[in-house]
Amino acid sequence: MNDISTAPNILELRSIRKEFGTIVALKGVSFTVGPSEIVGLVGDNGAGKSTLVKIIAGVHKASKGEMFFEGKRVVHNSPSEARDAGIETVFQDLALIEIFDVAENIFLGREKLLGGFLGRLGFLRQRQMKAEAIAAIKEMGINLPGINSSKIGQLSGGQRQAVSIARAAFWQSKLLLLDEPTAALGVAETAEVERLVKRITTDNKLGTLIISHDMPQVSRMCDKVVVMRQGHHVATLQGPHIDPEELVAFITGAKSRQAELVDA
Repeated sequence: MNDISTAPNILELRSIRKEFGTIVALKGVSFTVGPSEIVGLVGDNGAGKSTLVKIIAGVHKASKGEMFFEGKRVVHNSPSEARDAGIETVFQDLALIEIFDVAENIFLGREKLLGGFLGRLGFLRQRQMKAEAIAAIKEMGINLPGINSSKIGQLSGGQRQAVSIARAAFWQSKLLLLDEPTAALGVAETAEVERLVKRITTDNKLGTLIISHDMPQVSRMCDKVVVMRQGHHVATLQGPHIDPEELVAFITGAKSRQAELVDA
């Protein structure tokens, strides 16, 4: 087993630039996400966060710059290529089917078919999928009452978020991209989801990138926070005591860009 201190970064971005015609959405963004590291990505609307995440997830290609995944230079031509490499994205809408149960959602789009003729007809290994999903949920320490039979539509917002995050981790992902992971959740559910993200990231030595407008949350959760403004990477703040007010100051421009960050 590799020591985390000597293992390559899960993700490294070098001078990522993205142009849409005459519009420059990203202007030379560089940062890393290491094993067992939670990195926050913050900035006002229009800062370039969504564009950057879409490049990492294979939706867009960078106009310039390089992306390295586990030490190897990569170009993902589609979201499926990024997912196959081990990059899982959890969007705000969660992409869960409410009339399906937990196991059906865990295996959504990756169902296991029976062998032989029945498999060719589309019959699934329902018992195996359910058993594997339930075992994984319990191993991650997620408490879901009625997990054997409950439909997603019967679960609370926090439980749905937990299922979506568990699904991402279940598929042996190496990098989690979480878009506003606790939006619209109450205080107790937010705390539970935060604990789950920290546990999964540490236990599985994943890299996790959290996109959030909740400055206290990224201060609590993140080992470091990357701040963007108008397409620029303006600051990187390290934990364990990240000041939410300092984050806001960089986001709004009240505090000037860190001198060591230079555009490519």
